[in-house]
Amino acid sequence: MVVIRLARGGAKGRPFYNIVVANKAARRDGRFLERVGFYNPMASGAEQPLRVAMDRISYWAGVGAQLSPTVQRLVDQAKKAA
Repeated sequence: MVVIRLARGGAKGRPFYNIVVANKAARRDGRFLERVGFYNPMASGAEQPLRVAMDRISYWAGVGAQLSPTVQRLVDQAKKAA
């Protein structure tokens, strides 16, 4: 099964998340099929807090990928902002 979920990056105390398409059995920060965006909860100033490639999300959802609850919330937030 393929899922669209967050993979954590960044330093301790300064999280940064990549939104990735991965096999469900793969580790959280391990192998993935495609990077479709990012989420930076610590963004300040001119930094962009969220970027999502909506065309790739819709493609992967169309071929059966499941979105994690957090990614679903972020996608809805990105749709509202656009």
